[in-house]
Amino acid sequence: MKYEDCAAIQNFTRGKKTVLAGGCFDILHYGHLSFLTLAKKKGDVLMVALESDEFIRRIKNKKPIHSQEQRAEILAHLDMVDLIILLPLLEEENYFEMVKMIHPSFIALTKGDPHLKQKYSQAREVGASVIQLDFIKGYSSSIIQQYGA
Repeated sequence: MKYEDCAAIQNFTRGKKTVLAGGCFDILHYGHLSFLTLAKKKGDVLMVALESDEFIRRIKNKKPIHSQEQRAEILAHLDMVDLIILLPLLEEENYFEMVKMIHPSFIALTKGDPHLKQKYSQAREVGASVIQLDFIKGYSSSIIQQYGA
């Protein structure tokens, strides 16, 4: 679904425990699978907020391997993922507006997330709980890209 389809997202998730997990998921690896599997166990619906290609280029300062549409198609084949939200390049306040509109029960993140304080603040404002999941060492897209270079 597109970011702008918040009403459809709300209808899809109404009455369910929802988990919001965000990321690029450009090179899907074991760390991603572990993260998404554990996040899904916390609720009925796992929503993935998928970053845009422009976000990867401008904010992460990397060239995406797969387009956002390709990454969404890959994620859609994972049993634990119920809904994929295609994000445009967002500023922090826009991202928070989305969180307020979809009102997740939980926000999943990896321990050591650089936006930890912001996500806790956002969760508090919408009455969501934060789920901190362990980062599995050796499994990051950056490390994998270095091996392939």
